[in-house]
Amino acid sequence: MNYLGHAYLSYNNPQVLLGNIAGDHFKGKLSLATLPSDMQKGVMLHRSIDGFTDTHPATARAKVWFREAYGLYSSAIIDVVYDHFLANDPKIFSSEKELHHFTQDTYRTITDNEHLLPEAFAAYFPHMKEHNWLYGYRTMIGIERSLKGLARRAKHMPPPDEAYNLFVTNYYALNQCYYELIDDVITFVKIELSK
Repeated sequence: MNYLGHAYLSYNNPQVLLGNIAGDHFKGKLSLATLPSDMQKGVMLHRSIDGFTDTHPATARAKVWFREAYGLYSSAIIDVVYDHFLANDPKIFSSEKELHHFTQDTYRTITDNEHLLPEAFAAYFPHMKEHNWLYGYRTMIGIERSLKGLARRAKHMPPPDEAYNLFVTNYYALNQCYYELIDDVITFVKIELSK
């Protein structure tokens, strides 16, 4: 799961959302100690979601198409791919309008709590909001842009053109991997949040 997945799996808890969506930017236990407790829970949830998703059998199959060209970056590419299928999942977002409302609510929540964001996430959040990255996952152009953005942030990742071509070529098989994962990850997160 990428940004949209982490936002959705926060289930409308504002501070869990902040920790979950920006979770990659909190390093170690010391930085967590200064955060509100629900935000700490969000960061830990982010890490748990990543671990669960990365080791799920459906993800292992999905990575195969990208591993030869992208090696360890296959996981990050699959995260972007999963957000595309999430954005288009009618069980999750019944319409484009519902997805749009969700993205705007998410940006509002983050904006209202910007003072709690880690510096690196805060630096690119205005760009995320302005260009509506969360909604952009829905479209093919949006995925292409997301993969280019990933390549810019991941200094050693090969150019993303082949990743996009592999995504298009294996679209239906990747969609099947998403559907095999999504119910499992939702169940997993609900259990984690109930602890």
